[in-house]
Amino acid sequence: MRAFTMGRSAAALGMVAMACLAMPAPAYADGAWVEVNPSSIQAGYRVGIRGSCQENLNDAVAKSKAFGEVKMAPEHGFVVAAVTIPSGARPGDYDVKLSCANGSSATTTMYVLGKDHPTKGPATGGGGTAGGSSTPLALTGGGLAAVVAGVGLLALRRRRA
Repeated sequence: MRAFTMGRSAAALGMVAMACLAMPAPAYADGAWVEVNPSSIQAGYRVGIRGSCQENLNDAVAKSKAFGEVKMAPEHGFVVAAVTIPSGARPGDYDVKLSCANGSSATTTMYVLGKDHPTKGPATGGGGTAGGSSTPLALTGGGLAAVVAGVGLLALRRRRA
């Protein structure tokens, strides 16, 4: 019975492995890809753009309605650039298109966030772990609990002996 179960398990495992191998790989248009880091940014801040044009020996261009056009230079096997999102950019989704010298291209999405900043922190309570008049009381209570636990363990060990 056990050999039959192992045989079925091995067959199931083989089928799963075949299914994983048959899954399509991510598609890159013409072998090119582009990424924006961070992909969500507030207007007025700087964003990094990194991509690949296969050989990455020539300059490339990144275009977006958020920042216009920026030249990307080869560096460490990629084409890279950094650009500041203008402070007047409206919140929303913006396509960033990489155009390579060899004619290949790729596109990704960047999200520009609004400039709303919270005026104060979230209402999460009174800050019981913060220092103040209750800190010595908490330390005393914790120390007393540790002593009581130690005496209790000592008493249990003496009973067993």
